[in-house]
Amino acid sequence: MTRLVKPTAKEVGAPPGTLVHVGERKTDRTRIRVLDYDEEGYREEEVETPADCAPFAEHATVTWVDVEGLHEVERLRELGDVFGLHPLVLEDVLDTGQRPKMEDYDGYVYIVARVFTYADGLEAEQVGIIILPHMVITFREGGHDVFEPVRARIRGAKGRMRSLGVDFLAYALLDAVVDSYFTVLEAMGDKIEEVEEELLRDPSQSNLHGIHALKREAAVLRKSVWPLRDVMNGLMSRGAEWLAPSNAFYIRDLYDHTIGVAETIETYRDLLAGMLDIYLSSVSNRMNEVMKVLTVIATVFIPLTFLAGVYGMNFKFMPELQSPWGYPAVWAVMLAAAGAMLHYFWRKKWL
Repeated sequence: MTRLVKPTAKEVGAPPGTLVHVGERKTDRTRIRVLDYDEEGYREEEVETPADCAPFAEHATVTWVDVEGLHEVERLRELGDVFGLHPLVLEDVLDTGQRPKMEDYDGYVYIVARVFTYADGLEAEQVGIIILPHMVITFREGGHDVFEPVRARIRGAKGRMRSLGVDFLAYALLDAVVDSYFTVLEAMGDKIEEVEEELLRDPSQSNLHGIHALKREAAVLRKSVWPLRDVMNGLMSRGAEWLAPSNAFYIRDLYDHTIGVAETIETYRDLLAGMLDIYLSSVSNRMNEVMKVLTVIATVFIPLTFLAGVYGMNFKFMPELQSPWGYPAVWAVMLAAAGAMLHYFWRKKWL
């Protein structure tokens, strides 16, 4: 299950910029792939060392450096030295529990976002995006590659991908991140409908566990989406240095999508809160039905117990005990009393 707050492996009191990988190791090794392209064509390769990325920075083409796997700290330190990245940026890249944010540095913009997948439950992965004048550097933990559709568009020269600059590449990467939320929300919506149908049909303890798990997942999504909205807003207001005016409309559209995701999450949270109320009401109604049946049974047997107690007393002189019709008469009185009470309950619609 995705945790709301991830534990930190960084030593308390360590100086700022200390590079320590915090998070799960999801790949065997750190891979660095470079995709360099322009309108005429593209070049894609996996480099052995971070220093091999340096020549691409001198080209007028758009270059995308994708780093998969964050556990090899020294390789990321070398990459930071090649491109002059601030130690605090590398520290945030290695700490996979960061909240989504955007930070302006000297000559580049650093963005943190979270990508989610949904199978048996919610799985999260942090991605970092650095936007340079002619280059974008992405950092991924590994596992699910949310950026593969963007690579396919570059390889196939689909749409306007290869004819536009680095700002459109950054937009496409962020759009892939936001699109992953829609996929997760669709899967969560199906799960919510399934739990709701079971809840209305036959409420059980497993439904309660399912509701609480979904509420927790919705809280994790909300914690990531609302800061991402601020990131998009910051890109529109502070991205004038790297964002072409013609591409500002795409960022605005991305901001609208982020708002839509946030509103859907809030809707899901309201639905789950209502489902929890339905479960508690169903359990309470079931308990009331049980108590009603037990109360009717107890009420019917109260006069019968009284009669049995009276004639069970050990007095020597009790006229009814000497009568040959005493035993059938007592049974008749008891059955009549029980029948009268059941008829009365039925007339009152208590049965």
